[in-house]
Amino acid sequence: MRKIPMRKCVVTNERFPKNELIRVVRTPENEIVVDPTGKKNGHGAYLKKDAEVIAMAQKKKILNRILETEIPDEVYRELLKQI
Repeated sequence: MRKIPMRKCVVTNERFPKNELIRVVRTPENEIVVDPTGKKNGHGAYLKKDAEVIAMAQKKKILNRILETEIPDEVYRELLKQI
């Protein structure tokens, strides 16, 4: 049986299988992108696929802290589309 990769949501601190989370990446060019494949190069953070979790991340600026840069509102809109 294959091992299922587990990742931690940065907002709730719960562990989930990787395919149940959305990855946001700061690329080496300092762009912030949503990574549906989970394979883009760069520093990543995982969020649970839940509108409340995404709203909390935006309100408390959790992604700003973790990715060490300002996150544009378009990224949060893209995250909500992915749900």
